[in-house]
Order: sequence, then C-alpha cells, then structure tokens
Amino acid sequence: MKIYPIYKGLEEKDWLEKIKDLEEKLASCTLCPRNCKVNRLIGEKGYCRTLQKPFISSAFAHFGEEKELVGFNGSGTIFFSNCNLGCVFCQNYDISSLGEGRYIEYEDLAEIMIGLQKRGCHNINLVTPTHQVYGIIKAIYIANKKGLKLPIVYNCGGYESLETIKILDGIIDIYMPDFKYGDNDTGIKYSDCQNYFDVAGIAIKEMFRQVGELVIDERGIMKRGLLVRHLVLPNNLANSFKILEFLAKEVSTEILLNVMDQYYPAYKSKNYPELSRRINDKEYNEVITKANDLGFIHLA
Repeated sequence: MKIYPIYKGLEEKDWLEKIKDLEEKLASCTLCPRNCKVNRLIGEKGYCRTLQKPFISSAFAHFGEEKELVGFNGSGTIFFSNCNLGCVFCQNYDISSLGEGRYIEYEDLAEIMIGLQKRGCHNINLVTPTHQVYGIIKAIYIANKKGLKLPIVYNCGGYESLETIKILDGIIDIYMPDFKYGDNDTGIKYSDCQNYFDVAGIAIKEMFRQVGELVIDERGIMKRGLLVRHLVLPNNLANSFKILEFLAKEVSTEILLNVMDQYYPAYKSKNYPELSRRINDKEYNEVITKANDLGFIHLA
C-alpha cells in the first residue's frame, strides 16, 4: 500500500543521501540542464543568479491554481525568486528575471511550510523550484521532522535535469511542469534555452514514472500524479499539437492536463510582433479539441 505523502516512507539514510547528492551537484552546478558548473556553495553564480540558500518572494494560501490543488483552503504556495529560463513573455518577470525576493535560512523555509499546513492548505506548492532544489529538499527534511504531512507539488517550467528529477524520487507526490514548446527552436527564441522540447519530454516521462496515474480523493483534491500545464500562444507558436501528441504517445492520457488560455503580452513581448496579442477562441478551442480527440479526459 502506497503512503501519502510519499516522503513519509523515506528513511533517514535516504534523506541524507539525497541531500548530499544535491549538494555535490551544487558545488559544480548541474542542478538544471544549463550545467553552469559554478560553485554556488562559495558564492559563485550561474544563469539563475542564485546562491545556495532559499531565495523566495512570497508564501501564501493560493486560490488561483487548479481546483484540484486549491480545494477548500487553498494551495500552500511558495514563490521562489529567479529562474533557469529566460521567457520573454513571463508574467512573473519581477520575480523570475528582476530577482525580487530575499534569502532565508533552511529552517525558516521549513517553518513557512509548517505555517501553511496550520492554515489548512492542502499541499505545499513549490513555484519555480528547479534552481533551488537543494535548499528546498533540506527544508522539507527539517519540516518532515516537525510534522509536515502535506503532499509536495513540484511546480516547474519543464526545463529539468533528468539526474536531478531522479534524486527527487520518493519526495515529490505531484509534479506540475509546464510543457511550453513542441520544438527546440522556439525554446531558443523565446526562453533562451537549448533543446527545450527534448529535455522537457525526457523529464516529464520520468516524472510520470515516479508518481503514476492520478490519485484524487473523495473531495476532488489531488494527492498524487502528474499535472501538465500548456500555455497556448498566438499563431500556434508553441506547436501545441506536437506537445499533446507526445504526451498521449510517450507519457499517458491518465494525467491531469491544463490547456491554458491566459496568455497576454508581458515583459519583453513588445519586441516580438508575433507575441503582441492575446490568443483567440479559435486558437484555444482547436487545442482543446485535439486534447479530447487524443483521449485526455482529465482536463483542469
């Protein structure tokens, strides 16, 4: 019988081994696919411009996430500052690109998690965790000893290192990656990253291998599984059909899929005429129809 949250079944030696592995990756940073190889433990900074300790913007009970996460009391959301992507249309650019936030101790992050639990939140939702996963896992380890018992949501941009995701096996209950682009060239142009589609596809397959099919309780609240978000861009710039076809063929239709229509021109979008407008109903409905045709029945 599986234990929820899954980290409650993790032994002390496994926690310590995972933290050690992440610390070693941080010493010549390969936490994400950029492989900057800087030593963040001694103050060196790579693409994400972040040191080793948690660097956060805010934490609160979020009611704007998917209903399966929000439930009745909200998703316990922690926004981490900076990012390993450089999306030109980022709607949270003040946090991700401008670096608004503050460094805190691992123990402080653990206390934030416990505080969100006391407020009745249904999960701990880690927003943009990729480049800060070392500090995050140390904090979860501490919070677990203090009585944390909420599922952990790994809410990321999809540009993930397979090796890092494998280290997280046994800790994360809900993976929630964006799947932004159905080809690599678009990732270079709009998110300043190489091989986005290939990298994200491999990572998402591993995420599903770890968490399996959806577990949603009698209240409609997600306890375990894979929730993939895809933001539809104007002019089919994201190659949305390719993403849906990959998920259906290579991952599973037994995931929670959120096809999002809330794109609007933000941040540097004004420099890209093709991104200068919102999507229209036809563009969005075509993607929804494709998702239905491929057999996705769990649509957020």
